[in-house]
Amino acid sequence: MPLIPEEPQIHESAQGPRATPASGRTAPTPRPVPGPRPAASRPGRPGPPRPTPPAQRAPRDAAPAAKPAATAEPAPAAKPAPTTTTPQIQLIPASAEGALDAAEEAVDLLLDSGRAPGDVLVITTGEPHPWATHELSFGEASYWAQHDSGDDVFYTDAQVADRAAARPVVVVAVNGGPESATVSALSVAHTRAGALLIVCGDPQRINSMLGTAA
Repeated sequence: MPLIPEEPQIHESAQGPRATPASGRTAPTPRPVPGPRPAASRPGRPGPPRPTPPAQRAPRDAAPAAKPAATAEPAPAAKPAPTTTTPQIQLIPASAEGALDAAEEAVDLLLDSGRAPGDVLVITTGEPHPWATHELSFGEASYWAQHDSGDDVFYTDAQVADRAAARPVVVVAVNGGPESATVSALSVAHTRAGALLIVCGDPQRINSMLGTAA
């Protein structure tokens, strides 16, 4: 009698219960259902490492950061309105013949007291001062160049005194000439004198003319 091979014995699988055989056939052992594995057991991604994603950008419609307020520049200080200074007036009694000598003495006292020569302007109403006559002999250009340098006492005549610039002290010698020349000289002297106006002449006549010249 031929030998019948024994049926292989099917052992229970540790992965699950054995299914009951149907129709005399042995049921196949069920395979485990694949599922996600823990991250630690996942193999690394082949190829170069992925670059680090860039930092998330703010949306375009987001409000921009507030800019610091611009510092307002200070408004320029207003320039003070020019003040009209009235010079002090000093009268030195003198005759028409002695007015020029009185003016010379006043200039000497000013220089002795510390006034700089360039601070003094002398105006004559009659005969020009000898210095002015001498300097004009070299021409008007040379004469007025000395005025512009401002280094020394400047002597001028009432007829051209309006060309002279302002100086701290103006001395007027009323040594004759028409009354219109005296009025003109006093008017110019009053506007050119910065601190002191000295007038040498007849006080009564000068006071009346100063009211006209003011």
